[in-house]
Amino acid sequence: MTVGEANELNKQNILLSLKDIHKSFAFGEQTLEVLHGISLDVAAGDMVAIIGQSGSGKSTLMNIMACLDTPTSGEYLISGCPVHEMDSDMLAGLRRDKFGFIFQRYQLLSSLNAAENVAVPAVYAGVSPHQRLARANELLAKLGLQERTGHYPNQLSGGQQQRVSIARALMNGGQIIFADEPTGALDSHSSRDVMEILLQLNHEGHTVILVTHDPKIAALAKRVIEISDGVIVRDERNAPLTEENTIMPSESTLPRQTKRFMPFLGSLKEAFGMALLTMFANKMRTLLTMLGIIIGIASVVLIVALGNGSKQKVLNEINSVGSATLIVSAGREGDKRTEQVESLTLDDMHILAKLPFVDSVSPNLSSTMTAQVGNKERQVQVDGVNTSHHRLQNVRFLEGSMFRQPEMDSMAQHIIISDKTKQAFFPNQSAVGEIIMLNGAPNRVIGVFQYKGIEGNYDRSLKIWMPYRTLQARFIGDSSHLDSMTLLLQKGYSSTLASQGVKQTLINRHGKEDFTIFNSDSLSKTIEKTAQSLTLLVGAIAVISLLVGGIGVMNIMLVSVTERTGEIGVRMAVGARYINIVQQFLIEAMVVCAIGGMIGVLLAFGFGALLQTFNVPIAFSASSIGLAVLCASLIGLVFGFMPAHKAAKMNPIDALNHI
Repeated sequence: MTVGEANELNKQNILLSLKDIHKSFAFGEQTLEVLHGISLDVAAGDMVAIIGQSGSGKSTLMNIMACLDTPTSGEYLISGCPVHEMDSDMLAGLRRDKFGFIFQRYQLLSSLNAAENVAVPAVYAGVSPHQRLARANELLAKLGLQERTGHYPNQLSGGQQQRVSIARALMNGGQIIFADEPTGALDSHSSRDVMEILLQLNHEGHTVILVTHDPKIAALAKRVIEISDGVIVRDERNAPLTEENTIMPSESTLPRQTKRFMPFLGSLKEAFGMALLTMFANKMRTLLTMLGIIIGIASVVLIVALGNGSKQKVLNEINSVGSATLIVSAGREGDKRTEQVESLTLDDMHILAKLPFVDSVSPNLSSTMTAQVGNKERQVQVDGVNTSHHRLQNVRFLEGSMFRQPEMDSMAQHIIISDKTKQAFFPNQSAVGEIIMLNGAPNRVIGVFQYKGIEGNYDRSLKIWMPYRTLQARFIGDSSHLDSMTLLLQKGYSSTLASQGVKQTLINRHGKEDFTIFNSDSLSKTIEKTAQSLTLLVGAIAVISLLVGGIGVMNIMLVSVTERTGEIGVRMAVGARYINIVQQFLIEAMVVCAIGGMIGVLLAFGFGALLQTFNVPIAFSASSIGLAVLCASLIGLVFGFMPAHKAAKMNPIDALNHI
């Protein structure tokens, strides 16, 4: 083939075309121009060596040709398509589908083994895991690394790492291979092996563009371009470009025969897997990231459990007394003369007992007396009650039983004492049948009761029950007036409606509202609302701790982005798009937070079990646990976005140069 025919062949197969390319960098207020109007064409199947002294602009030129960097001005065409009209995703597609990269420092990902490093470009091309690993193993075997596929970068020599880098460049076909000082970090033997591989690839039809400072390496190329101070000073051909050289690799040799665009869920699965690999490769950083979330979630779950447990305990104790009860007291609430008011009578009690929603009524008469047994003397509280009084109290009988109606009618001097009263006077014997002197009058014990619930836990006074007629007739004077009365409501009746009925009945009898009605159900609701308010208040404090943990996640992720800038650059160089980088970092943040949330829940369970051994009420809520873990994941999503966005918006060459 003549020189003219070769030149015509070159024109017909122009792959890359640069026209008047300039590149400037800003340094403070000054601007440094590195490239001064570079114009050149590269034909398909060529092997071009770009040489020059350090700082001459050769690496900058190659970075622009590889779409890792952008020119300040000028026009760059790839297969006739202007690069400046391509968005970031289209450029990522070029790097993924058309280019292959070989770096001086190999740029392998330390968390992946050799086969996984080679397969990275295929991840972003949508090739299935089985197919891409098979292709990676095939390429490594072709390069003599079949025994090293499972080894990590730190287990490989420099020459072996560079071969892995070459295999990665070929993963998606590598129609154009960019090699930046591919032998710069290798010994002479490894350098010779690498160059033989590059020459063989060029012979197979790959277009190879390499940057080197070694004239001997450059001499092996078909074309040598020398740059000095940002301009081309020499462009000569060592070997003609024949028609055989311009035959590009056939489509059948590329992994694209199995290519498929992954659905969204598949893409998320890939990002999830990469996130897990990164987390396990950086255990300490992952633990520090989780720490704030673990503490926050544990606090939220435990505080809500404590609030629910305390609320439930109080409500159970109130309900054990009988939430369906009304207490009617003489005098209006807030009236200073209430203690002197005698507005309630026994007739009122009998009338209220006949109301359809009232199960039973017990009068409340009380007097403090001196009780004496032998030489033991104590002050006791004596309550005048009727036969149904025990049904309105949360008690159980330890000895004997309740008064009967004949005892009430005959004003018998029979009494029922509390377990604390028995302990005070008859600690080592049965109390039934014994005599207790009350203000000098003998009274026979017929039963012993014990309070349960609130009174059983907190009441410490000595109490005695006596038929109310006996108390009136023999101790406080025969009077028809009552201090108060307790009404037990029929099951199924609303205590609010019952309260309104009792109120109207007494107003009709008295002609005015000279009494106070206390609804124990209202107390339950008030306590429940108060407990909810306190739980919300303390929960809000815990949520603040979650937010603080989220900010900690964001800070750690920002640090992670800084630490992994080189990794991000490699992923971008092999075809990762903006969405791929964002997905990886967001999922990593969400997984870290979700795992931290689950650990926090388990920690809360552990502390809860410990507190329960000290009788602290704990009631875990499935909804609050689910909400806490969901919040942890959302915190990862929200606070992970900024680092993910920052990582994805980086310039690939800036990221690569960070290593």
